[in-house]
Amino acid sequence: MMLILYTLFAGMAFLPLLLYAKNPNFFADIRFAFVCIHIGLRLSRYAKRKPFYSILDRFLDRVAARPQKPFIVFENSTYTYGDADEQSNKVARALQTHAGVKAGDSVALLLGNEPFFIWMWLGIAKLGCTAALLNSNIRSKSLLHCFSCCDAKVLVAAAELQDAVEEVLPSLQEQGIHVFILSEKCDKEGIESLSDKIKLASDQPLSPQLRANITFKSPALYIYTSGTTGLPKAAVINYERVWKFSFPLSNIGTRSDDVIYVCLPLYHTTGFMVGLCGAIEKGITVVLRRKFSASRFWDDCRKYNVTVIQYIGETMRYLCNTPKRDYEKDHKVRLALGNGIRADTWTEVLQRFGNISIFEFYGATEGNISFANYTGKIGAIGRENFLHKAVCPYALIRFDTEKEEPVKDSRGFCIEVPRGETGLLVAKIGRPSPFVGYSKNRQQTEKKKLSGVFVKGDQYFNTGDLLKIDQEGFIYFQDRIGDTFRWKGENVATTEVADLLNMIDCIEEANVYGVKVPGHEGRIGMASVKLKDGMEFDTSATYQHVNAYLPSYARPYFIRVQSSLAVTGTFKQMKVRLAEEGFDPAIITEPLYYLEGREGYVPMTQDIFSLISEGKIKL
Repeated sequence: MMLILYTLFAGMAFLPLLLYAKNPNFFADIRFAFVCIHIGLRLSRYAKRKPFYSILDRFLDRVAARPQKPFIVFENSTYTYGDADEQSNKVARALQTHAGVKAGDSVALLLGNEPFFIWMWLGIAKLGCTAALLNSNIRSKSLLHCFSCCDAKVLVAAAELQDAVEEVLPSLQEQGIHVFILSEKCDKEGIESLSDKIKLASDQPLSPQLRANITFKSPALYIYTSGTTGLPKAAVINYERVWKFSFPLSNIGTRSDDVIYVCLPLYHTTGFMVGLCGAIEKGITVVLRRKFSASRFWDDCRKYNVTVIQYIGETMRYLCNTPKRDYEKDHKVRLALGNGIRADTWTEVLQRFGNISIFEFYGATEGNISFANYTGKIGAIGRENFLHKAVCPYALIRFDTEKEEPVKDSRGFCIEVPRGETGLLVAKIGRPSPFVGYSKNRQQTEKKKLSGVFVKGDQYFNTGDLLKIDQEGFIYFQDRIGDTFRWKGENVATTEVADLLNMIDCIEEANVYGVKVPGHEGRIGMASVKLKDGMEFDTSATYQHVNAYLPSYARPYFIRVQSSLAVTGTFKQMKVRLAEEGFDPAIITEPLYYLEGREGYVPMTQDIFSLISEGKIKL
């Protein structure tokens, strides 16, 4: 009997080692499963608390515990948690008195990165109201559209954005909107100053009863999509979602003495919820910068003793494009959290800037699915985890990029792709993974849903992203629907082509897209490129590179040289307008090149364009 027991215990002792030998990521998978369980238990606990416990209450707890701890460092000023509490009290009382704001109202903010963005949000939350975070770069029609999506009764704008407000002021006045500018005075009829009113307001705490009706499902924010393919949409962010987005900072190992550098826009998810709300959840200090600057980035990190940084889109590559310095590893940054870093950039960051733990994650503002690369696998956006998939079911399904719709089987259901193949990511809509949708835009909300995916009556969220899962379970981003195009019966992933173009010495940045050609099905490849400083477009090297590394159908047949490439506030490349302009030299005044067979890239002329349009040149 004892021999049997010894054998059993010995087998149990060796089981983890056997599992590790088969799966080197076994222990990391188990740790992440426990992280998921911990998050689920915390959310459940917060949901049951009476009264409801929000991220604002977490902030107030931080104030009570350590009021003198630095909260926001901005330029040459430092504001403590106590300072932020008092300032937001004054904001709330000024809005109550002069704008008539009451619980349940929406207040729109048109502000750049500055402390008052945070004081305004906290004050609005203390009133039991919802903040609409408008993109400070939008103007005219887009600004009015975004404002109308959130049913706001009040607009508060930065003083430097008064011209943008005046442009749409007549429409706002017709709607009876209170319009305020953060300045000491304002002589423009229809716009009131607010800074002077905030100064005179009381800084005494507001009654928690003002937000007594707030629940987990109440709207906390409106955050707008980037609008790369049309007008922005207002994603409804409830309090539960704010909590979910605030947890990543804690989960990557931040400490209470950490300092996070936030240079991404506060009007977007990563800067606001992951960065700012994550800092509040952990009780750490935020170094806030007006906007990202590659040349000042590491100087700021050294100056303010930053230990945690955020990235998104191309920001890491912008850092790698800066001139090399001898003291690049002289900083205290140990953690980086974000999404969109490419494998080659990831490797270069580690080589140039030191042993920084990079935590890549995947998710969308309005989406119901996210992934975390908790193993540090270079190039991956995440990893499949048994518990995660059991709680939040998802799948990669076969997608026809030409018809822009999922491929169905004989029964009318979607087809899941095997590992190693690219497919459209869809995530089941349900209680653990809800999809709230867009404010006042039922059409776009329903457009993001797929019904009858695997069984009759099921509903899945369509992420619009094409991903691939390798044999080890690592997940890789391939492209977005609309970015991937079809030419000569083959799918072309713009991200892959852009990565290859970026390897060419003269090219600093490339934006790849498909353009229509008269008399041809699909779209042919075209690229807009920005050249490195002091360099000219090397037609020979570019031709040799694309010829060596790309199949004929994936090669960019047209290359447009631009002084800068248009991006959104979160550095997503904008393709729609470029695709519409096509390759007509009568429209494009910038240098334009055409891939003429074995001749390589030659200057594009009106004659070549005419011959292509008339079908006399076969592509």
